[in-house]
Amino acid sequence: MDELLAALADPARWRLVSLLAGRPRPVGVLAQLARARQPQTTKHLQALERAGAVASERIGQRRVYQLRPAALRDLAAELTRLADQAEQAEGFQRYGRTVRAERLAADRAGWADEREFRFRRSLAASPEQLWRHLTDAALLAGWWAPDDLRISEFVFEARPGGRIVQEYRDVDDADGSDVVVGRAEGEVIEVRAGEHLAYRLSPLLPGGGVAFTALVDLDLRAAPDGVDLDVQYRVTGSTVDAADFIAGIEIGFGQSLDKLTTAIDGSPQ
Repeated sequence: MDELLAALADPARWRLVSLLAGRPRPVGVLAQLARARQPQTTKHLQALERAGAVASERIGQRRVYQLRPAALRDLAAELTRLADQAEQAEGFQRYGRTVRAERLAADRAGWADEREFRFRRSLAASPEQLWRHLTDAALLAGWWAPDDLRISEFVFEARPGGRIVQEYRDVDDADGSDVVVGRAEGEVIEVRAGEHLAYRLSPLLPGGGVAFTALVDLDLRAAPDGVDLDVQYRVTGSTVDAADFIAGIEIGFGQSLDKLTTAIDGSPQ
């Protein structure tokens, strides 16, 4: 595939491929139509043949070249697969659109205060099982991050006044050599085992200042098929520089909760 892509990337070779799409043609005719010298055309055709894009056959005094449709279809299928994959992973594009809108709105301190985000997930779990995933630091670290990030430092003390520390890196930054993507610090406010958890969390700006503070309430309710989780996420103390952070709340927290659902499904009761 790499050799085929390299061969087709040359404009002169692509012109020959386009000419051969109409019908098989001999070298001399291809050179004329491409307005190129025959030796040069022969070299391009040989490169295309090595890459599997064309095949040749000597017929009388002429060497005739024709396209190999299967190779082109295989390449087209791979490009289609990549395009489909990119469409499915559209979170970053959505985030970019939201960032632009939030930056326009962030014209003063407090611009996003009292904005609320609400989330609900129905999980096939017991309240006790879900509670462990909401309060056990080892379990929390496994799901509390958007799809493209991973937690690199984490503290969660599940008691009133307990510390919360989150540090994020890119999910593919395995050795930690890339920059820290984000950091947040906060504290737990209220804990009612199996029922209610509340905390405040402040994402930090690159210089260390607070971008805004989120007040988050999580309520668990037993349901016929498991447990319902309701999340209320409220913004306070928003600064002008908080726009990029606030733009990611709905997408990022939603992705985290989707990962929580997957983690619950794969864990023992």
